[in-house]
Amino acid sequence: MCQLTATPASALADEPVHIYATGLPPSQMVTLKASLQDEKGNLFQARAFYRANEAGKVDLEQEPALGGDYVGVHPMGLFWSLKPKRPFRRLLKRDVMNSPFWITLELYDSVCFQDSDAAPPRARQTVQRWYSRSGMIRMQIREGRVRGALFLPPGEGPFPGVIDLFGGIGGLVEFRASLLAARGFAVLALAYFAYDDLPRQLLEVDLGYFEEAANLLLAHPKIQKSGIGVISVCKGAEIGLAMACYLKQVVATICINGLNAISKVPLRYKDLVVNPMNYLKEHTQVHVSGALRYRHNFGDPGHELNQQSVLPVEKARGWILFIVGQNDECLNGRVCAEQALKQLESHGRSTGRMLAYPGAGHLIEPPYAPLCYASWSPGSPWPALWGGDPVAHAAAQEHAWGEIQTFFRQHLIPTKSKL
Repeated sequence: MCQLTATPASALADEPVHIYATGLPPSQMVTLKASLQDEKGNLFQARAFYRANEAGKVDLEQEPALGGDYVGVHPMGLFWSLKPKRPFRRLLKRDVMNSPFWITLELYDSVCFQDSDAAPPRARQTVQRWYSRSGMIRMQIREGRVRGALFLPPGEGPFPGVIDLFGGIGGLVEFRASLLAARGFAVLALAYFAYDDLPRQLLEVDLGYFEEAANLLLAHPKIQKSGIGVISVCKGAEIGLAMACYLKQVVATICINGLNAISKVPLRYKDLVVNPMNYLKEHTQVHVSGALRYRHNFGDPGHELNQQSVLPVEKARGWILFIVGQNDECLNGRVCAEQALKQLESHGRSTGRMLAYPGAGHLIEPPYAPLCYASWSPGSPWPALWGGDPVAHAAAQEHAWGEIQTFFRQHLIPTKSKL
């Protein structure tokens, strides 16, 4: 009798799942399909074709996919190759505390290129992918000007504190913060526009707002007082780098695919105003998919016309990790990271490091999340191109997630002196 097994059937979204089928005729070709419906009703699907071994088994940890959405041995391929049925939809977990994503795995006889080709599945299994663990706490934050959600791990603490910033999507994005909290960090998912009573559009970056958030985090009794970390992407990474430069509370900063200069809107901090670099709107390109490529719009931060916008990374009192996808179609994060590292070195500083991933795109997220190659961008009538090769991007996400946690543990958790 044919049986499809996935273990663990319920796990955190950043944990691998072992998928295998047994009871098949030797050497039979089969199709394995994964389906997920998000909280807005958008359907995401993936499929791959396998040949059973002589024992009538297909084990995704050993057998190569022979076709479909990927080829080769990829134990989690059915997860990271999920694609939206309607184009330009991005998979985002919104309710991170109360419900998982449900992924349905199905096994079909023979090779099924289309759903219409398939008879009913021979076997089916459902997997739960959670973004929180038992004992975690989510606290809505509405204190002073600060708006967001604070995630606390189980236990008394004190825990290393981290602020989580996303980019042009706006609003409050919580899935990365909640997963980091499940791994032992106290994380404030911080909104800074298009949420609650915050401005609907980002017309300027007031660094005082982010300083207020840092102080709020450090004042919490369950958070370590030695300083906070920041994890950030895109526009958020630009802000995260500015926080590292100007805020003494920030001692460890991760910038994922961001600029080393202020862009599009001014940065203000007390009496300081940093005007944005030259934005080359006319350099926008249209991809064959219909999405817009912005990679060349920001120009070169190192150009003399943009020098006034470059952030003074040599003033950062903490450590900085740049994570870069080399197939990023939104901006050239590698050039920006290299310029920032040279700036540090020219001031005798060795507190920066870069992880550059060939084939990875702009949206480097926790592991096993599907590549979002392009998606609708808020405030734009056209989708934005993010880039990335699915296989290389998946490998980058898995490696980077471990590096992120190691970096924060190394620089946020005080070492006990041995007496």
